[in-house]
Amino acid sequence: MTQYLEGPQGRRIAYERIEGQGPGLVFLGGFRSDMGGTKALWLEDWARARGRAFLRLDYSGHGASSGAFEKGCIGDWLADAMAAIHGLTQGRQVLVGSSMGGWIGLLLARAMPERLAGLVTVAAAPDFTERGYWAGFSAAERAALIEHGRVEQPSDYGDPYVITRRLIEDGRDHLVLDQPLALPFPVRFLQGTADADVPMTWALDLLAHAAGEDMRLVLVKGADHRFSTPDCLALIGSAVEEVLARAG
Repeated sequence: MTQYLEGPQGRRIAYERIEGQGPGLVFLGGFRSDMGGTKALWLEDWARARGRAFLRLDYSGHGASSGAFEKGCIGDWLADAMAAIHGLTQGRQVLVGSSMGGWIGLLLARAMPERLAGLVTVAAAPDFTERGYWAGFSAAERAALIEHGRVEQPSDYGDPYVITRRLIEDGRDHLVLDQPLALPFPVRFLQGTADADVPMTWALDLLAHAAGEDMRLVLVKGADHRFSTPDCLALIGSAVEEVLARAG
């Protein structure tokens, strides 16, 4: 049943959770995604079957939460996730971050490592506003973004994405690959080799950059960005189970 949390700056954050044993699981969705996606619902069923606490949420401007997507940015969505973890969970959590949710998870690891028992990412997209959008913009698109504050980008998932100047500039304040990144808990990165949105090289860069004693990258040949086939979903469950077992 969807409930709501009064989040930062009056933002109303939609969430669903189940009670259970800890460490709990927190699912962090992707850019313009919502908590009703295949991976989120599958993982909720996985957690329920094992009596494990579980939380999924919509960032502001996403899904059932308040606000307009085009007005949001990485810092806002990070603050939403942090408020949800502080207000709706107890003890240490294992974060499961999909795409942009992987970036949010890495930022949470930097901001509140004492609350994390582990991290699993699926097609993690850290710094995608800079490495993906800004780096891929033409000179004309960069000029339009600076002058008009927004540009539209085609999407394989529906309507075009509106990329705002605020999103790009705020993203630069939240980069994780330009400074040390300590992950002092079990970490599993999952990545498909046929991902057209997050290059496989990004996963390799993240593995090389992050520091931690229990970190692994699993590449799945032929898997795309959705990473939602039965085999891929089972792999997510296996990664979470492994992280929980090693978290102590």
